[in-house]
Amino acid sequence: MELRDIEIFLTLAEELHFGRTAERLHVTPPRVSQAIKKQERRIGAPLFERNNRTVTLTPIGRQLAEDLRPMYRGLHESLERATRAAGGKTEVLRLGMISSNVQDFRPLLAGFNARHPACDVQIRHVTFGDPFGPLRAGQVDVQIAWLPVRENDLTVGPVVHIEPVVLALGARHRLAQRETVSYEDLGDEVVMGGAKPDYWREALVPSHTPSGRPIRLGPAVTTDSEMIPILSNGEAVSLAHFHASRYHARPDIAYVPIHDAPPAQWALLWRTATETDLIRSFAHTAREVGPSVTRPGV
Repeated sequence: MELRDIEIFLTLAEELHFGRTAERLHVTPPRVSQAIKKQERRIGAPLFERNNRTVTLTPIGRQLAEDLRPMYRGLHESLERATRAAGGKTEVLRLGMISSNVQDFRPLLAGFNARHPACDVQIRHVTFGDPFGPLRAGQVDVQIAWLPVRENDLTVGPVVHIEPVVLALGARHRLAQRETVSYEDLGDEVVMGGAKPDYWREALVPSHTPSGRPIRLGPAVTTDSEMIPILSNGEAVSLAHFHASRYHARPDIAYVPIHDAPPAQWALLWRTATETDLIRSFAHTAREVGPSVTRPGV
């Protein structure tokens, strides 16, 4: 079994979704299907049960994932260590990001690199459907997430970014041509959900309008790629952060400022029990650099 096929299998075993697996690995969905069918032919049994709505592991697939995961992780870590050593890097700090605006954090990354030139900062994608899972699983060391975060086992560090909240919607939507909208307008819309836990989602998507009307939650999504077709088709709207209008600009999607939404704040998070000198230094650098700030109209 080729290393890439193992990676595809293990990623699909986590995501249980061909599209998300393809997006995460930067391959096409047919490439994922091809790799899984190849492995199933070699083993002689199905590894996944799939229908039009769900993908689940078979007992054989589950056992294979449990057997392969530690070996793959060890091999991957060995290759990473060798690559870092060849480039003069002896340490690594894995930074989890839900957002895609890496450019906004270049001053922070540059400041940390000046302090720790031998440390390789690696960016890892985190979905908003399981925002704290990778931290708890040890897949990332420190993370950037929007506030508030109220988790007993996580330390909330300095704020690193502040930006407006906008409404993302299809370009043909009746609100798309407005200069601004209000939270009150959401009482007439279906708003996408999916972020967990509930208190964290409600910081971005309130449960009621200012006058008390309930806001209807519609499709649950966990990645930007899942949001796009729903927005474009006008099935629902979504609360979003301003950086989406810069990094996910599309002719079929509009982004309208919400004039009564407080600015969103993004902060560093890490597991309290696994705090290290590198994490403390990263947080110290963030305090020195200060948060990047995006203002309306910028």
